[in-house]
Amino acid sequence: QEPLVESGGDSVQAGGSLRLSCEFSGYTLNNFCMGWFRQGPGGQCDGVAALNMDGRITYANSVQGRFTISKDKAKNTLYLEMNSLKPEDTGRYHCAAQMNAETGCKINKYYSDVDGGALSGGRQVPLYYCGMDYWGKGTPVIVSS
Repeated sequence: QEPLVESGGDSVQAGGSLRLSCEFSGYTLNNFCMGWFRQGPGGQCDGVAALNMDGRITYANSVQGRFTISKDKAKNTLYLEMNSLKPEDTGRYHCAAQMNAETGCKINKYYSDVDGGALSGGRQVPLYYCGMDYWGKGTPVIVSS
């Protein structure tokens, strides 16, 4: 069984909402940095949101104020609440986990709209090279105008 399994993706109209879920099996979610990535059409990663181990939450600027990342410890499940969806939010959304993240969550380097990050200057990095140790297979989100 895959350790990370996402669900909740769907096709919606612009302005709509979705809630993505990610079940983490075989491990304790609290021992990892957890995050959500959007996979672009070329297979590249684009960081969306992260729950750092120190409790700090970070978001890509493009989703700030619209998306909310959270977790349910009892269910060992990660969520991404997506509101006011836009066509540019379309993509396959993957949850991911990073071990040994006490000094920081690597996903913070993979927000495409952050200066000096791993994706600055338009650099594209394949999804599975974006700093995380475990990946789910993703769930599709399609937003039509």
